[in-house]
Amino acid sequence: MRYARMPAIRAASIAGASPKTWLTVTSIILAALCLVSTVRLPTLVTRVFRSYAPKLQSTEMDQKSTSETNQTAEYREGAPETIVELQQFRLSSSIHLRAGDGRGGVATLVNLNPTIGAWYLLKVAWEGFPASNYHLENPAPLSRKVILDEKFPSGVVIIEGGSRHPCSLFASASENALTEAKAAQNIFAPLCDGRIYLRNPAKGQRTQLEAATEFLRNQVWGGEKVIVLFHHLMEDTHRETGKLRIDAGATGAQADEASLPLPALINSKYADSVVVSSNMGITADSPEVNGLHPGSWYVAKGNPGVYISMLEPNFIDSQILESYRPNVNSLDGTEASSLCYLVAFDLDHFDLAYALGTEYPGVGWSQHMLPQMRDPKLPGPDGIGSISPLVSTGLINPENARRTVATFTGGFKREHGAFKYGELALKNHGSHYGFIEDGVVFSKLQPDLATVLVLDNGQIEMKTWQAKDNAFLARIKYARQNGVPLVEFDETSRTTVPGALVNRWGPGNWSGSEDMKLRTIRAGLALQKRNGKSFLIYAVFSDATPSAMARVFQAYQCQYAMLLDMNALEHTYLAVYRRSGTQLYVDHLIRGMSQVEKSSPSGEIVPRFLAYPDNRDFFYLMSRDHN
Repeated sequence: MRYARMPAIRAASIAGASPKTWLTVTSIILAALCLVSTVRLPTLVTRVFRSYAPKLQSTEMDQKSTSETNQTAEYREGAPETIVELQQFRLSSSIHLRAGDGRGGVATLVNLNPTIGAWYLLKVAWEGFPASNYHLENPAPLSRKVILDEKFPSGVVIIEGGSRHPCSLFASASENALTEAKAAQNIFAPLCDGRIYLRNPAKGQRTQLEAATEFLRNQVWGGEKVIVLFHHLMEDTHRETGKLRIDAGATGAQADEASLPLPALINSKYADSVVVSSNMGITADSPEVNGLHPGSWYVAKGNPGVYISMLEPNFIDSQILESYRPNVNSLDGTEASSLCYLVAFDLDHFDLAYALGTEYPGVGWSQHMLPQMRDPKLPGPDGIGSISPLVSTGLINPENARRTVATFTGGFKREHGAFKYGELALKNHGSHYGFIEDGVVFSKLQPDLATVLVLDNGQIEMKTWQAKDNAFLARIKYARQNGVPLVEFDETSRTTVPGALVNRWGPGNWSGSEDMKLRTIRAGLALQKRNGKSFLIYAVFSDATPSAMARVFQAYQCQYAMLLDMNALEHTYLAVYRRSGTQLYVDHLIRGMSQVEKSSPSGEIVPRFLAYPDNRDFFYLMSRDHN
């Protein structure tokens, strides 16, 4: 709202304000100060005065289908009441128990997705005691599975190759390995000589910015409008322009060109230039590099198979900037000169995984949807209002943590993960974004949404999900949807093209603000292919609209790209890890991302997602070289 349109605030009206009004105003001011605590005060003051001054390619998927079962019919036609009922491929088995004191009971083991084999729910019900649920994780599902056996009524049996390992878990009703593991308060409590874990509830880290935002949204009347205001004030907070200098000897990375990702197509006048940024937190492996050639890729220090690049949209070849104009807005001078940081992962070397945070995304109804699309009889679009009795930890399990090379944040919270405008708002309850972890569906994948997924064989795909793709649900180990595509690959022209809704704020659900102010810090994920190799590219745009993001991914000739999260460094976070013996080094894509980390008493970084739980969902990449 412009100053000229604001009603005059007279001293008399303030003096006569009610206590409730004063309390509300005070709350807004206090929360707003917290919200902007990471912004330098002079910058904030300047912004305040300015703001009020007048003025899955289908061919890539194995065409194996899954036969429909009664559970599948229930999944499609009924309204599940629990997260377990939402799992259409689950297999259950039960055995009778007999404790030493003669007390009887029943143990039920649910393999939540047998094709994946990673997560199990164990329910133990003793006579005279309330039933207890335990969420078990099998960290090696390719070589290990967990079963119940009537011949071993005191626990589970773990089958590993040709070996069977009986594991006593519930020999008695009161004290047993399960109750001890739950009482130990380890987030991943080892059981059965470390072959499986009990997942225990954890409290995830919440940043100061997030806490202030939640306070405004949930506790202050009109708080959402205050958040929008401060998004305006912080609109260009993270904007950075690289320093460009001429260097006739500038080259790409010191590596075999064919092994690198495709470079960006740039304007020839920048061919002899390098761009320099003091905020790039990942360094190139070559000591001779002093600045990066725009759009070229460089090997990251200490991480073979990881590459870095930088680009400003105004460096891009003019033919790309002028293409597909109906779908892409012209870039203003601010976003055209704002730096973009990119990191690429050679998928021959890495596996991708996805994990929920301790609180988010969430499975209830989004507030960002049309009221008429909500079913008042259901607690959420998938029939469930919580994930209990399953446990989301916001943390990588110890076995995977040992080979994790990078982590980065996921997509929108459920709060904004649905459509309020356009065609997608009018179908499938507002088209809430779906997500799957370890083969377990937490929210169904919805048609026409941008999707990144990992199959049971480790294959990674990015595609616009279609109803026919549900035939592969049993094989999907991880998946996350977030809006609509930024770019797609056109098979006819064999070129990268912008998504149809890139320049349509509401129908694309690009977020920002109600008056369609779209420029902010944003993160995106893309898939690029070259010479039979695939590269997963994560990019942070220091100040961009979806149009600028699409142009950059076009320039890098990506097969597919989608938006992830936005508005703050902690929401666009990426870190890569270098190991030397027992020493762990953490390199952030942008140096300021380190502010979200914790520190040990000796001053060492304790990294998010890897060493302590977080309330936000995230992705992580693991080295395929287990050594």
